[in-house]
Order: sequence, then structure tokens, then C-alpha cells
Amino acid sequence: MTSAPYAESTVPTLYSFRRCPYAMRARMALGYSGVPLNTVEVSLKAKPAKMLERSPKGTVPVLVLQDRVLEQSLDIMRWALSQHDPDDWLLARDVGGQRQSAELIAENDSRFKQDLDHYKYAVRYPEFTQDEYRRQGERFLHRLNALLESRDFLAADHLTLADIAIAPFIRQFCAVDPDWFWQSPYPHLQRWLQRFLASELFVTAMAKR
Repeated sequence: MTSAPYAESTVPTLYSFRRCPYAMRARMALGYSGVPLNTVEVSLKAKPAKMLERSPKGTVPVLVLQDRVLEQSLDIMRWALSQHDPDDWLLARDVGGQRQSAELIAENDSRFKQDLDHYKYAVRYPEFTQDEYRRQGERFLHRLNALLESRDFLAADHLTLADIAIAPFIRQFCAVDPDWFWQSPYPHLQRWLQRFLASELFVTAMAKR
């Protein structure tokens, strides 16, 4: 990506891992904003020394800027949208939408992420069966499906930060047992995920480098 207002020396570097849902959402926000970017695909078995020097925690995504390092995907997304947000993903004039978006993302990143990990790696968590872990995760699926019954997106009548922040995790939940997911009683969520997976934004963000 190139853009006249940015000098070459100011181009940020993103350390990413293609299949990581946190990195996915960071890449999509950066791609949408049009910020010039150097992207480094990280091998989790041999993490770049430069990345570890700037971010010793060693997890992706990491965005290295001239004046600071952003180590959390939501911080990266919000920074990207602060540079350019032509379609109002941040819902600048919709306080209610902002609040709902924040609540959904918080639930996704906490309880649902835990349910997803238990469902995906059920063999590591023998306290319950995989089906029971899936039922726990369905609490969030049910909430999203209800929101999507009356509109095409989660927090507004257009794509927002909430959709992009949450979709990679629903994709991952679906991938555990696709046959179950596509036959599950969540038709509105299924349509939403199908649109997301077919979007140019997602396809571009997932292209192998």
C-alpha cells in the first residue's frame, strides 16, 4: 500500500500471523483505513528478534509506530480508524451504538473467547463434553442472531468496528464443526458470517504473503 501523505520512514510495521483472529481483525482495520504498512508474517516457532525487542510478550498482532508500539488488536484497530474511517466504523455520532459495540466486543473477548477455546480444545478441558462447551458458546450466538434479525450488522445499519472485531471468532467457532454450524438455528448469524467470508476486505486480509 502507498499513499502520498506518508513518508517512507513513517510507514508502520505490523507483525502478524495469518490465522490468528486477533491479527485478522487488526489487518482488516488497517486495510480499510488505507494506512501504508509493512506486514511481517511471523512464524510462531521462530519469532523475529526485532519484534521481541519491541514487544517482549511475543504475541501477535504488534504494530510498531514511530513513537510507540501497540500490542493489543483493539488498540491497533482504533488507531487505524483514527487515521481514516470513511464509513464511520466508530459510530462517531451514535453514542448508543458505541456503547452496544463496546459491550459486544467485551463479551466476545472474554466469556465467548473462553467458551470458544473450551469448545475447540475440549480434550484439554475434560470437566465437560465438547457438546456442553458448544452450548455454553451458543449463548453469544443466540444474542448475535437476535440482533441480526432486524438488520444486517451488529451495532448499526452498516459495517462497524463490532462486526470486524467479532467475525473472526465466529468464523473460528464455525470451523470446529461446520456441519453443525450451518444447520444450527441461527440463520441471521449464518448470513452475516457468509457475507463476511465473501467480502473483499476479509479475502484481502487473508491473502498469503
